[in-house]
Amino acid sequence: MWLPPLSDGMSIDHPRFRAAAVQAAPAFLDLDAGVDKAVSLIAEAAGNGAKLIGFPETWLPGYPWFIWLDAPAWGLQFFPRYHDNSLVYGSPQADKLAAAAREHDITVVMGVSERQAGSLYIAQWIIGPDGKTIATRRKLKPTHVERTVFGEGDGSDLSVYETPLGRLGGLCCWEHLQPLSKYAMYAQNEQVHVGAWPSFSLYKGGAYALGPEVNTAASRVYAVEGQCFVLAPCATVSQDMVDLLCTDETKQALLQVGGGHAGIYAPDGQLLTEPLAEDAEGIVYADLDLSLISLAKAAADPTGHYSRPDVTRLLLNKTPGDRVVPFSTPGVELDGEVPDAAPTRSPVEA
Repeated sequence: MWLPPLSDGMSIDHPRFRAAAVQAAPAFLDLDAGVDKAVSLIAEAAGNGAKLIGFPETWLPGYPWFIWLDAPAWGLQFFPRYHDNSLVYGSPQADKLAAAAREHDITVVMGVSERQAGSLYIAQWIIGPDGKTIATRRKLKPTHVERTVFGEGDGSDLSVYETPLGRLGGLCCWEHLQPLSKYAMYAQNEQVHVGAWPSFSLYKGGAYALGPEVNTAASRVYAVEGQCFVLAPCATVSQDMVDLLCTDETKQALLQVGGGHAGIYAPDGQLLTEPLAEDAEGIVYADLDLSLISLAKAAADPTGHYSRPDVTRLLLNKTPGDRVVPFSTPGVELDGEVPDAAPTRSPVEA
């Protein structure tokens, strides 16, 4: 993208940094091994100068492909192991990830299956370079059969966070096909977006909506619509995963090795990275210059000068979806009246 010089010769301080997007298979159903692999990738990215690294959707402990291969009853055989290897914030495994971010002075956006009590959530954990939690967000609505495994997020999960690298946000997979959710993010002046994908290995050739063409296009369109940089980390499916899950010829035809299509996009939709082979593991890098965003915004800002709020508006309810509100909470009345201010779902500092 071409940027004209400032007419008065004065410079404006915009963040400029190297970003990294992971393309790698998870240590499937093995949280400890997955954390070790994540720490190694964090160190590699930081060693190559990256200040931000994005990981694929539910990379810890891997995306639950078994939900797409057969009836829910068949997939239940994998569920106890999946549940037990999902990440709990504040656990030793979580502490190890936070320590890696701190040691390598890098912001990490980790895709996790989050376990809270008895429930699981598709989540992104944003860890600052000091090892402290910036945000713990959840996928607002699990897609299709994902609802047999995961619970829902709430409006507080459609948030953008101020960081030294710019205004940072994230969504998972087909959240990028939700027009209103995207608009809510754009309206918060998101500058750097981490869109996490699980891999494009399922139903190859027979379900184009699940394939790489549509979903990489969704990342590119997000960059253009939101005038932001988009990191699109994307996992791969390993042979070990296929061997474990595909127990007959029918399943072997449904889930295949590979599916990695990681990339990083500029605010004009330009792909800034050289693609890896879809079965290759690695990290793709791009140098981001946030001063380019203003040029893209000058052309079309859909939540600013290019909007028509007199015609269409979005109502965004960011109230956290707490299931239980103690009566001791200020504002809660015993007669069941709705409190003036609901308590927030506080992020957990590691």
